[in-house]
Amino acid sequence: MIPSNGDRQVLLEVRNLRKYFPVRKGWGRHGQLKAVDDVSFSIFKGETLGLVGESGCGKTTVGRTIVRLYRPTGGQVLINGTDIAGMTQRQLKPFRRTMQIIFQDPYASLNPRMTVGDIVGEPLDIHGLAKGTARQRMIYDLLESVGLSEEHASRYPHEFSGGQRQRIGIARSLALHPDLIICDEPISALDVSIQAQVINLLDDLQREKGLTYLFIAHDLSMVQHISHRIGVMYLGCLVEVAGSRRLYHKPLHPYTQALLSAIPIPDPDASAQSRRIILEGDVPTPIDPPPGCPFCSRCPYVMDICRKERPPMLESEPDHFVACHLVNGPAAAGEPGSAS
Repeated sequence: MIPSNGDRQVLLEVRNLRKYFPVRKGWGRHGQLKAVDDVSFSIFKGETLGLVGESGCGKTTVGRTIVRLYRPTGGQVLINGTDIAGMTQRQLKPFRRTMQIIFQDPYASLNPRMTVGDIVGEPLDIHGLAKGTARQRMIYDLLESVGLSEEHASRYPHEFSGGQRQRIGIARSLALHPDLIICDEPISALDVSIQAQVINLLDDLQREKGLTYLFIAHDLSMVQHISHRIGVMYLGCLVEVAGSRRLYHKPLHPYTQALLSAIPIPDPDASAQSRRIILEGDVPTPIDPPPGCPFCSRCPYVMDICRKERPPMLESEPDHFVACHLVNGPAAAGEPGSAS
């Protein structure tokens, strides 16, 4: 699924990506957990695509599978037109310079036994990009680019606050001058007062270095601020993709409508007038998802076809893609449906 956006270059294209984890009990194998199931999207060079959804919907698994921390069960991951999904680790090494990841937990993602200089410089050592004085200068420049100083290079991670640790993680991700950075909920473990600083830093780096982001988060207000387009996931599937402004002002999928209605409104009067959509029922298990639409068990507009056929992702409006029978099917055209 590639939106029609002029002649802009597509940096990342994900086609029918699947990642299943084996479910074991004792010595036997009991099915598969479908963490990511047939997800397709693309990101233009210099763009930020936000990826949102409930906890456990598969957002982080998508990011980790793209950078090959997980091996895909199926589908394609194309970087500048080259499919890396089936590559060996040796074949992947040159592509590691093209894409990097910022992890969610700034405490667990940094080696406590290494100095900050060695943490930031490790990618340079692995790829043989610099040694000696040149390596040291590059480390200092990377630290300065994220708001730290040279003196921090000799310290250890435990000497820093959460926000400073995340800046170290960002500096490490920039070491190889990548084109694409997967931001895996980079602000969720930080204080609210620090979150805006990290977001502004990512914005500045994108403008200065022409970076492309896949920004995974559950803070819907923050995603709207940083993203050009937003994709919404539910139970391992992508259900809607649209421009940030369009998605927030005119969500089409029932799940997106419910998700956006949960955003807190700081104005008490406006909050009292807003309508909160409460979804009934529980999220189905990804081990045994429903045969039709993944959202059919909780959707207030469910139809018979929703329980039988999985809706395809279609362009309902210009550059607005939705996977919903209600939006794209006979009911959308005013024909009588079989809602229940």
